[in-house]
Amino acid sequence: MTWKTPRRTLDLTHGGVLMGILNTTPDSFSDGGKYNTREIEHALRMVDEGAEIIDIGGESTRPGAAPVGIEEEIRRTIPVIEALREQSKVLISIDTSKSIVARAAIEAGADIVNDVTGLSDPEMASLCAETGVGVCVMHMHGQPLTMQHNPSYGDDGGVIHVVKHYFAERLKCLTDIGIDSECICFDPGIGFGKTLEHNIAILCGLSDLQLDRPLLLGVSRKSFIESITGERDPERRDHATAVITALAYQQGIRLHRVHNVAINLQSLQLGEQCGSHK
Repeated sequence: MTWKTPRRTLDLTHGGVLMGILNTTPDSFSDGGKYNTREIEHALRMVDEGAEIIDIGGESTRPGAAPVGIEEEIRRTIPVIEALREQSKVLISIDTSKSIVARAAIEAGADIVNDVTGLSDPEMASLCAETGVGVCVMHMHGQPLTMQHNPSYGDDGGVIHVVKHYFAERLKCLTDIGIDSECICFDPGIGFGKTLEHNIAILCGLSDLQLDRPLLLGVSRKSFIESITGERDPERRDHATAVITALAYQQGIRLHRVHNVAINLQSLQLGEQCGSHK
């Protein structure tokens, strides 16, 4: 299986790909605002550690997060994208739900649009079709401000059924608009409008969610890990994240969005070796 972007096509047949997270937000739950003038150095360090994609976001999507204006999101992200593009050929992803921000990012050098709202902006799908960028479509139940208020999937056949149906529906809709199916990947949206039980059900059923497009998994440092382990410090959840990365690889998940690239690269290497002996 492959994932196509304008810069290059990722071959996911035999190995995994790490997407390093770079939040330029002051309100992110994990690394946001921490790097300040060192964003580029941190991004390049992640590339050196094995990241093939750098995902740059200017608006926190944590539960309860307040929205950020278009101008502010552009101010936070575009200079970073421009500077990184000047110094590296790494694939760059813009984490945004706004088509105006996405267009500015693509013009600055971004290759992928990572949209937690599944391209809900009326102009986003046509922009992606026009530019041929890679697209990551995530499932989210509700909106960031309210998505964790008693999410339920019980009446719709369970979370796996609902998410898979959403993927199939979005795939048809987006390809009908003109997006090349080879440019599309999906994200089940761990922690986005889902309880701990929903998250575990998804992690145990990842192989059941796959259509004919790749899945991107984003579990890095998320609060459901605290619910299981009791670890309150996000950075100290990296080892649990790495375990999930290896287990997910065994279910066929080849795209992983992470904060700690080095430790998750080891997990992928372990998963690849174990898979080769099946």
